[in-house]
Amino acid sequence: MAGVMLFGITHPHSKAHLKTLVLSDRVETLGVYDSDLEALSAATSGHDRVTITHTDEASAISEGDLDAAIACFPNDTNAGLCVRLLEAGKHVISEKPIGSTAEDVARVVDAARQNGRRIGVMYQNRFHPLSQEARRIIQSGAIGRITSCEARLITSQVRFRNPGHWLFKKDVSGGGILSWLGCHYLDLLRYVTGAEITGVSAMVDTLSGESIDVEDVASVTLRFDAGFLGSLQAGYQLSLSKSGYMGPNYETYMSVRGTEGRVIWEPSSGESVLTVESAAWTDSPSREIRFSLPQVDAYGGAHGLAFVDQFLDATVDESLEMPADGMDALRVARVIEAAYTSNHTGRHVELIDA
Repeated sequence: MAGVMLFGITHPHSKAHLKTLVLSDRVETLGVYDSDLEALSAATSGHDRVTITHTDEASAISEGDLDAAIACFPNDTNAGLCVRLLEAGKHVISEKPIGSTAEDVARVVDAARQNGRRIGVMYQNRFHPLSQEARRIIQSGAIGRITSCEARLITSQVRFRNPGHWLFKKDVSGGGILSWLGCHYLDLLRYVTGAEITGVSAMVDTLSGESIDVEDVASVTLRFDAGFLGSLQAGYQLSLSKSGYMGPNYETYMSVRGTEGRVIWEPSSGESVLTVESAAWTDSPSREIRFSLPQVDAYGGAHGLAFVDQFLDATVDESLEMPADGMDALRVARVIEAAYTSNHTGRHVELIDA
């Protein structure tokens, strides 16, 4: 059991994280910090499990019942918050991408190491049953040696997401569709294949017509250390969707192909179906694996709750594996920065320290 505080209630995902913490049986004491008293009061009203609130950051960080924190500040200030929490002896799980630059993320990773604390990142899509089963099958060798992988993430247009939001201001966010949503899919490609990205070629652009200065369309080609190639297509492009950040429309696809088969799934589909082909399965080489998911009002559902629970367990027992840690965030951040560099220079970029 842990004392946990959510830092920042106006982030697009903060209220969903609060629901997760309310449901977690690992949380003994629950607090929320935000400098905006009105937003803080509105968000915590009706949550009886929230017993501590602060509008002063220093007081919140020094809270005696605080063991761990969820960091949900805007990207340009979030890394600094993480460092202050880690230096105060708190474990931290942060909204992705942790910071607006890879250098900021590296600073957070160093702070965690120097202070003997754990830093996690909210790549909770790893815990979706589709991702877990895809990873198990791929790494079992059922599809043979991997030759390529592909990810597609298309979602609602910028106009549905408030073009004036800090997410569309480069000096705050650090990037656009890649740093906000594409990061999840880059991480998933790493996670399910067990391979690291070592080379990047990319083109990005701003094509929505909105007054923003970050990319809203991206096409990225990847090389992995295991020798195979991959791609990510991402964009704010769907013309039909509800407004906001919770529950917009998606068009998604993931596939990993090997010498003996392939695995296909749609991460944001209403149906949780994994399609698998394996020449090694002579009795039934083509299969569909279906998952019936429980209805849990946490961010990401049951797998989102399990992700946070494992992080909290790992802060108590450091022999336990983190669900996604600071190095995962740093590797993805470096890939995204390499994509921006490739777009700017028109050249392929090698990641020396992948």
